[in-house]
Amino acid sequence: MVTIVVGGQFGDEGKGKIVSYIAQKDNPEIIARAGVGPNAGHTVYKNGKKFGLRMIPCGFVNDDSKLLIGAGVLVDTERFLEEVEITGTKGRIFIDERCTVIEQKHRDADAGSSFLKNKIGTTGRGCGPANADRVNRTAKLARDEPALSAYIADVPLEIDKTIKAGGDVIVECSQGFGLSVYYGTYPYVTSKDTTASMAAVDIGIGPTKVDDVIIIYKAYMTRVGEGPMQSLITDENISKYPIWAGLLEKAEKQGLPGANANEKIAELLGEKGTVTKRLRRVGNFDFELAKRAAMINGATQIGVTCIDKIFPECYRKQHLEDLPKKCMDFIRLIEKKVGVSVTLISTGPEPEDIVDLRKV
Repeated sequence: MVTIVVGGQFGDEGKGKIVSYIAQKDNPEIIARAGVGPNAGHTVYKNGKKFGLRMIPCGFVNDDSKLLIGAGVLVDTERFLEEVEITGTKGRIFIDERCTVIEQKHRDADAGSSFLKNKIGTTGRGCGPANADRVNRTAKLARDEPALSAYIADVPLEIDKTIKAGGDVIVECSQGFGLSVYYGTYPYVTSKDTTASMAAVDIGIGPTKVDDVIIIYKAYMTRVGEGPMQSLITDENISKYPIWAGLLEKAEKQGLPGANANEKIAELLGEKGTVTKRLRRVGNFDFELAKRAAMINGATQIGVTCIDKIFPECYRKQHLEDLPKKCMDFIRLIEKKVGVSVTLISTGPEPEDIVDLRKV
C-alpha cells in the first residue's frame, strides 16, 4: 500500500509530525522523501529529542524502515551527511543516483538575487538555481558525487519490489499546495510543483500505485516570507475573531515582542520557520484554499495539526471523546466544507499526541 502525505497550505502544516506518527504506528517497509529539497524543514521528535530535518525523511523515527530519497529531490551533500550522522541512519538511508546535487554556485546565485531574496523570500539554499540547471541539462547528479557513493540506490526499483511484495510505502512531501509553481500563489512559490502527483513522479511510481493521499492542514494558516494570504489576521480585523483576540490578549500579558497583533500572536504560538527562523505570518483557517488543495491533490483523508494551539483543552489528547465540543465543531466544519474526512488530529508535538480515526 502506498500513502502520500502532502501539505495543503503554505508549508509548515506539521507533515513531519504526521509522518513520524504513521511511521511508528503502521511500520512501513519504506519511507520515501519527495518534494523540492533542503529549502523545506520538518520538525520531528524522537525519544523526547527535537530534530529539524531538511533531507532525511521524518519517518527515520522507525528504526526498521528503509529510508529513500527520490530522484526529484535536490540533495545538499553536506547537509545530508550531517543529518545521517545526527539521526544515526547510515546503512538504511539511500539516494536515487539521478538526484540533482546542489553546488555552491547554486547557493550563491540564490542568495545573490535581490528578486528571489527580497521579493519572493527564498531560503537561499540554492534550490531554484539547481532546478534551473537540471532543466538546462547542466546539473551534477548524485552518482557523480564521490561523497554520496555509499548511499546510491535505484529508488523506483526498490519501491516497486516492496509494492509487489505487498509491503507498505509512505511518501513524505515537502512545502505545501500554495507554494506549487503551477497551482500556488505565483510568483511567490517554490521552484517546482508540490502536489501529490509530483510526489509520485519524484520517487518514480505511476499514479495507479497510489492508494491514499493524506492532505495535512494546520488548524490555522501560517506563511513564511512574502506572498498573498487571504485570511491574514491584522490589527483591523482581529476583533472579528474571538479566538485570535484571546490569543493576542495572552501574548500581551506575557509581554511578547511584536510590531503588531500578528507578530505577537506568532511569537506566542512559536511560529518561526524551521529553515529560515523567520517569523511566520498567521491567519484564520482558509476553507477555500483547503478545498481546492484537496481537489487537485486527490485527497482521500485529512490530517489536522496544531489543534491544541487554538484549543488548549485538546493538548496531548489521544481519544475522540476527550476532545471538547468546540474543537469537534471545527473539525466537522472542515469536513463539510472540504468534502473529505478528517482521520488524524494532532494534539501536541510528540508522535503519540494524536487522535487516529483511520479505518485499519
